[in-house]
Amino acid sequence: MPLQAIAFYALAAVTVFAGLAVVFARNPVHSVLFLITAFFSAAGLFVLMGAEFLAMMLVVVYVGAVAVLFLFVVMMLDVDFATLRQGFARYLPLGGLVAAVLTVEMVLAATSVAHRGAASGSTAPAAPNGAMTNVEAIGRLLYTQYVYVFQAAGLVLLVAMIGAIVLTLKHRSGVKRQSVAAQMARTAKGGMKLVSITSGEGVDA
Repeated sequence: MPLQAIAFYALAAVTVFAGLAVVFARNPVHSVLFLITAFFSAAGLFVLMGAEFLAMMLVVVYVGAVAVLFLFVVMMLDVDFATLRQGFARYLPLGGLVAAVLTVEMVLAATSVAHRGAASGSTAPAAPNGAMTNVEAIGRLLYTQYVYVFQAAGLVLLVAMIGAIVLTLKHRSGVKRQSVAAQMARTAKGGMKLVSITSGEGVDA
């Protein structure tokens, strides 16, 4: 079996396993670690397909957003940071295993791409078109052929974001809130009162 096929099946298996582990893990810290593993594995698959730009964006954008996701989970579940710090040694084996898997995946993907480049006489991943870069190919595909699907996906994400805000928004009684309409309708005559004060006397409320 070629090295590229071995790398593909290995990365695909890790991606599926990590995706299932994200859903079934009871500990939010474990879910975040498995999510990072799934993203890195998917990035390795993109590298094997010659889409190194998508692989870079997946790692930089999504893995970077995992920190924000973890913060959101902590805010929702009210996790105590002191408890997490006390259990650092408990998470160390799983964290080391995830780091080892990511290292093996990166080495395997890089070795597979280098082996394929050596076999074809080129060191760069195969582009979809020789005269077109990954970014140009993605732009033409998204903004010409699938432009409406791309816009629909953006609307779905917008609705999901609004839904998350509505679900986490709590209305509490007795809390002063800003009324923009009342502030805009306020005039100097209605918002200011001139009082003539005699020396030695106070002001009646």
